[in-house]
Amino acid sequence: MRKTASIFFSLMLALVMMTGCSGYNKILKASDYNTKYSLAKTYFLEGRYTSCSSILEECVAYQRGTAQAEESMYLLATCYYNLDDYLAASQYYMACYRAFPNSTFSENCLYWSGRSLFLDTPDPRLDATSTTNAIEQLQHFVETYPLSKFRPEAEEMIYTMYDRLVEKEVGTAELYYNMGNYMGNNYRSSIIVAENALRDYPYTKYREKLAMIILRSKFQMAQESVLEKRDDRYRDAIDEYYAFKNEFPESSYMKEADRILRVSTRNLGNKNQIIEED
Repeated sequence: MRKTASIFFSLMLALVMMTGCSGYNKILKASDYNTKYSLAKTYFLEGRYTSCSSILEECVAYQRGTAQAEESMYLLATCYYNLDDYLAASQYYMACYRAFPNSTFSENCLYWSGRSLFLDTPDPRLDATSTTNAIEQLQHFVETYPLSKFRPEAEEMIYTMYDRLVEKEVGTAELYYNMGNYMGNNYRSSIIVAENALRDYPYTKYREKLAMIILRSKFQMAQESVLEKRDDRYRDAIDEYYAFKNEFPESSYMKEADRILRVSTRNLGNKNQIIEED
């Protein structure tokens, strides 16, 4: 196998050396697609992905329905991947997978398409559509090839992207919390966002942080509440404290949480000015 590959590489390299720059241009203009394809594969082996992709773009269109169609499309997708054009890579990998769903390259195509989308996902603060698409594609891969050697990497990417989605929700919840009662009860909005994130992503690494945002928001709602709602909201904050402590007894937020409990307990039933700590 190695000997065959070595002979093939040597022959292709010799072809490039003989043709040179002018020969390269002649090959591009020629109608002999077998020669063009051989040159493209030589460039691929040499890592000259820009030149390779230029030739393969033409070959892919011409070779539809031929024995070389799948390989040329797969090589073109890999060229774009190596050129860091992950969106184009994903599109070509998926085109190859859909055209040849039960072929030699099908497992690789589905995996590398999802991986390309993963690498193309934006900052968590930006639109999450591409992240969602990448998750769906990698989940499709895991379901289609559950015994694949790529499964651990695919699942790790899925978990990473889930945390990216949660990170965005954390930012939104914190924004609402920091707005306080400006133009409405933003503490309630903060609680809703955080609770929804915990429900949708129960195993996120941000679980403790989201739980603390909920506790803070409930406490501040009580602190800034009208008198008739104050006791109920302090009780709600106290209940939230015990839920937090039960799940995260060693949390780095426990000092803050304990203070919330003390202040809330002191102010239960207090009809006068809110009592802070001594």
